Amino acid sequence: MTSYFAKDPTEIRLSVSAVVWSGDDPQQLLLMKRSDNGHWGLPGGYVEPGESVELAAAREVEEETGYRVEIGALIGVYSDPARQVIEYGDGNRVQAVNLCFEARPLTLGEPTTPEETLEIAFHRHDALPEPFVPIHDIRIADAVHRLSGEGDAVSRVR
Repeated sequence: MTSYFAKDPTEIRLSVSAVVWSGDDPQQLLLMKRSDNGHWGLPGGYVEPGESVELAAAREVEEETGYRVEIGALIGVYSDPARQVIEYGDGNRVQAVNLCFEARPLTLGEPTTPEETLEIAFHRHDALPEPFVPIHDIRIADAVHRLSGEGDAVSRVR
């Protein structure tokens, strides 16, 4: 089972995630319930060789949720090993350097990796379902900060 806040990473990998705001209600974002641990969180995953981070973010959202999206502004870069080391069921501990983007939904199709996703739904950013991926909360807070107009144009690095 996947767990968070692990220590002593065995590798480092580049990952992406997306805060996909609902077109109908800008207070709601698209979340997925992960099959590896039952936690709700942002769609995302690892960048593949030869892929840009924007393409990887769009691909991961479509694979895990079925939504085709338009990738927008960079929300932030997340690399703090105190928050970003993930331990997988095989014992591998990855320090994920994550680039999180804003996105907007274009069309809905079928998830292409349904074995990774138990459920998808839009939820209000201030009423997140439980259990929730704990390393995603800061990304959502930063996205809400940008959305509110209180943030500056500079993305956060954490």
